[in-house]
Amino acid sequence: MHRRCLLFQPTHRPPPRPMPELPEVETTRRGLLPSLQNRTLTRIVVRNPDLRWPVPADLEARLGGLTLRGIGRRGKYLLFDFGAAVQIVHLGMSGSLRLTRPDEPAALHDHVDWLFDDGTLLRLRDPRRFGAVLCTDDATRHPLLAHLGPEPLTPAFDAVYLHAQCQRRSAAIKQVIMDAQVVVGVGNIYASESLYHAGIRPATAARRLSRPACTRLNAAIKQVLTAAIAAGGSSLRDYVASDGEPGYFQLQTRVYDRAGLPCRACGTPIKRIVQGQRASFYCPACQH
Repeated sequence: MHRRCLLFQPTHRPPPRPMPELPEVETTRRGLLPSLQNRTLTRIVVRNPDLRWPVPADLEARLGGLTLRGIGRRGKYLLFDFGAAVQIVHLGMSGSLRLTRPDEPAALHDHVDWLFDDGTLLRLRDPRRFGAVLCTDDATRHPLLAHLGPEPLTPAFDAVYLHAQCQRRSAAIKQVIMDAQVVVGVGNIYASESLYHAGIRPATAARRLSRPACTRLNAAIKQVLTAAIAAGGSSLRDYVASDGEPGYFQLQTRVYDRAGLPCRACGTPIKRIVQGQRASFYCPACQH
């Protein structure tokens, strides 16, 4: 393993709080790609390297002068492909990447700028500094990415796979589908919503799920994430897309953050429980 991988032992961990999830990250990726693909990086300005892990001191030396071939995503990580190296960016709890003018003054929480040859400026804003900007020669072997499960919107994540994973686990199903080694990118909002659409309570033991239940849940996860991406993600505290616009999926939620309100389908009050220090929401009548 590359020697610099030793740097990626967490030095501090954020408390469990809402953060940008897969749809927000995918919305950011799609927003940035048309402006940045095939542009040459000319300069990087790091105002504060003290993010969740230190920004590499040689970041500009490794990436400066390289052309951005594309922007990929693995779970909640953005992968900026510069050919000779891949830059990994995580938005943490409150981070956002925005395209702005080169003469736009940096604000207090604007920690990293990337300037491209056509004058385009990409800026990372991260008030809580739990995001990350890292660099690797091989993203597939990087310790943050090497052990991740399949992407939820790919054929690798199907009902057969989900059922097999559930059969080996006694943990609550919501915890299982939020485990990045099982499937990446199903965060708190989208886990609650997917379980609602599948008619499964979040505290149900995973190994109790039948094959038909896993088929419903697999389809619900794909449906919910697809809808969230189409809506531009959810507005979570400081999160906005690369153009500064908020996401709107949270306006469509059926259970998330609706404790005490009537279920949109049956009118039963939505319940709230806490699982692993995260709030879970469900309808006692629609979810069994």
